[in-house]
Amino acid sequence: METKKQIKIIPADKILNLEKYIFAELDEWKEEARANGADLIDLGIGNPDNPTPKPIVDAAIKSIKNPKSHGYPSFQGKKELQEAIVDWMKKRYDVTLNSEFGIQTLSGAKEGLAHIALAFTNPGDINIVPDPYYPVLSRGTWLAGGKVHHLPLTEENDFLPDLDSIPEDIAKKAKMFFINYPNNPTAAFAPKWFLEKLVKFCRDNEILLVSDLAYGEICYDGFRPLSIFSIEGAKDVAVEFHTFSKTFNMAGWRVGFVIGKKEFIDTIFAMKTNVDYGTATIVQDAAIMALKMPYKHVEKTMKKYQDRRDFIIPALNKLGWNIKKTQATMYLWLKVPQGRKSKEFCRSVMDKTGVVFTPGIAFGSHSDNYFRVSIVQSMEKLKEAIERLTKAGIRYEE
Repeated sequence: METKKQIKIIPADKILNLEKYIFAELDEWKEEARANGADLIDLGIGNPDNPTPKPIVDAAIKSIKNPKSHGYPSFQGKKELQEAIVDWMKKRYDVTLNSEFGIQTLSGAKEGLAHIALAFTNPGDINIVPDPYYPVLSRGTWLAGGKVHHLPLTEENDFLPDLDSIPEDIAKKAKMFFINYPNNPTAAFAPKWFLEKLVKFCRDNEILLVSDLAYGEICYDGFRPLSIFSIEGAKDVAVEFHTFSKTFNMAGWRVGFVIGKKEFIDTIFAMKTNVDYGTATIVQDAAIMALKMPYKHVEKTMKKYQDRRDFIIPALNKLGWNIKKTQATMYLWLKVPQGRKSKEFCRSVMDKTGVVFTPGIAFGSHSDNYFRVSIVQSMEKLKEAIERLTKAGIRYEE
């Protein structure tokens, strides 16, 4: 009898060499726990729990009933959406997008952040990414065959990268510099003086500055972050990503946009047209409504997050953590108790209490002594989570 040949088809090294995506591993933890009857309170992934505002949903329903919405969408985005983005940037950030700027719609900011790395990175190129980082900021470079120089973000430096610590040879070789402020996962923000210093650094070294402003509207107590284009000289070296996921509770709709100098946007456009398509017309019509509807809908969401922040920070501080009042994002960045690692600690907490946190190691090798808490559950669930932690004796101790 003929022996059946064993066929083995091996993926590309760029895939084999990627570390397991921690959020996929977290899903495995949760599935296992639920299979064993656990009642979980998920404060891990930053998935907004509020519904998409009704005007946006109504606009999508109207669009889906229109046969003209059923064909291929435009690659770069409808004219009406581009106009709404121009108005939004002026109204919210006092940034005028004149003819020197380009706008590219995206299927969410994550897709765009990966594509920009592929579009600008040659094998062996170096990109600078602060650590902790949103995973795609590094993974896009790795998939492009580039190398990442990670800059540690420390509490002592207010979780801002120390530009003076970058070796001169790295600065001269670097192709791109990724930032994300207000920051996921640390909730830090970038003051004007830092952004000015960063823009100068990128101009001096001819580095493309990629600003991910995903949490630009998730702000409290009257705080407002700056667009990178509020900084003189940024237009020549920067692009800025925006997403509808958090601001408008549209995480599942997958829509965002990137703005910047037209030649930069044209490069992203060239990448997308070769491997992707435009955002669905139905979703674009929903996004137009999101940008045009009364801002009270966004303020309602922000009020919920602020109330949750005002509850959970004092509650966790009673358990030994010393958390400062955050001004932005829906995250808290907490130290792991001394002598423990983030994955082991978070798995232990979940097994004991059913409360799910994200290990800091998910955000980089410099972050294993922290974990992230997402305030994306109702006040009732947050109170129950604190009760469970207190009952189980989960505390921070030096």
